[in-house]
Amino acid sequence: MGKVEKISVALPPDMVNDLRSAVASGEYASASEVVRDALRDWKRKRQAAGIEIEETRRLVREGIDSGPGVDADRVFARLRAKYTGMAEK
Repeated sequence: MGKVEKISVALPPDMVNDLRSAVASGEYASASEVVRDALRDWKRKRQAAGIEIEETRRLVREGIDSGPGVDADRVFARLRAKYTGMAEK
């Protein structure tokens, strides 16, 4: 694992109980292993959120660059007229 640094972390009782239960059940070998696994998950979630934000920004920019928008009321009025006409035939 390489060099490690010890730190102290304060947790609420319910989290301490969950952590101890995970170790006692054999799911993890130590409390440190539980915390490392949780931090790896947290890091992945942060990276995924960053990717989602960048993709959203890219899509917004793509929309802006695609040209002027169309008034939604006009679009829906045309669609209603089209489908009303189709229903009458």
